[in-house]
Amino acid sequence: MSVIITGTGSYIPRTVTTNDQFNDHDFFNEDGTPLTDDNAVIIRKFKAITGIAERRYIKAEKVTSDIAAFAAEKAIADAGIDPETLDYIVVAHNYGDVKHGSSQSDTVPSLASRVKHLLKIKNPKCVAYDILFGCPGWVEAMIQCYAFTKAGMAKRCLVIGAESLSRVVDQHDRDAMIYSDGAGAVILQNDVSAAPGQGILNHLSATFAYDEAHFIYFGESYNKEDRNTRKYIKMYGRKIYEFAITNVPAAMKECLDQANIPIEDLKKVFIHQANEKMDEAIIQRFYKLYGLQAPKGVMPMTINTLGNSSVATVPTLFDLVARGEFEGHEINSGDVVMFASVGAGMNINAVIYRV
Repeated sequence: MSVIITGTGSYIPRTVTTNDQFNDHDFFNEDGTPLTDDNAVIIRKFKAITGIAERRYIKAEKVTSDIAAFAAEKAIADAGIDPETLDYIVVAHNYGDVKHGSSQSDTVPSLASRVKHLLKIKNPKCVAYDILFGCPGWVEAMIQCYAFTKAGMAKRCLVIGAESLSRVVDQHDRDAMIYSDGAGAVILQNDVSAAPGQGILNHLSATFAYDEAHFIYFGESYNKEDRNTRKYIKMYGRKIYEFAITNVPAAMKECLDQANIPIEDLKKVFIHQANEKMDEAIIQRFYKLYGLQAPKGVMPMTINTLGNSSVATVPTLFDLVARGEFEGHEINSGDVVMFASVGAGMNINAVIYRV
């Protein structure tokens, strides 16, 4: 029995926010002192490091569960299935539903239950729950649903990654320019008609929490004159960068080696879109572990125009390539690809998949 992806879908918000739209922001350091460079210089340096030129935000009347349902509808339609036949709906996110203008994160009921409601699924045996695993949440949800299907607990799962980070960013922190909104989804199911060796071949997960647990956290605004007690997403960027380029390539290699797949057979690496320079360093170090240079085009990148949408980045990227909507990139039957991510926890995971 093979566990394969039979449908994909994504939701990319239409509202585009360019770097120039941050020109009128007042940026501060962590200690509350103003940044010394003017905003034009700050933005130029930001673009050079992250590769981000623009990002997408959801409309004021929408929340994360809404866009999760939009992506789910596309994946269900692509798979051509009856949603009543789903055994599990798993939604990976980190901040719940945060309404526009609110500081309250709403996670009860679960976003997965809300998605099931929005999809109008009546079957009570379709179990809906959420997973919190940082940016690697969608990849981890895939691993869980793979385990369910292999164990005979499920035949068909809807796996969604969705986030609206625009609702939890500090406008006085230059890191606010990194984050964006979006959702991606797949249908994962066992299929006796699948070709031998098709589907998920191996997976690996790890949590580093001894020194690394609080590299990403919730904190107060960098603007000390802001008396609001609201908390925002914060991170120690340098520590994360050093952690990622040291630990992620080794984890990717271990996962690929366990699958007994030669690296020459790896066609695409769908990696979490966190920072262009960091991702490029990860992929180069990964191939260097085999004594090779990373092939051109092995790592599709959307961060320049879509920013970092956390758990949504990997499934959105895969959907765009699978549907032939990412110019210069394609995947074909029999291709071996990797899903990989790193994020809050600090968590790392990877999945080897044959299309």
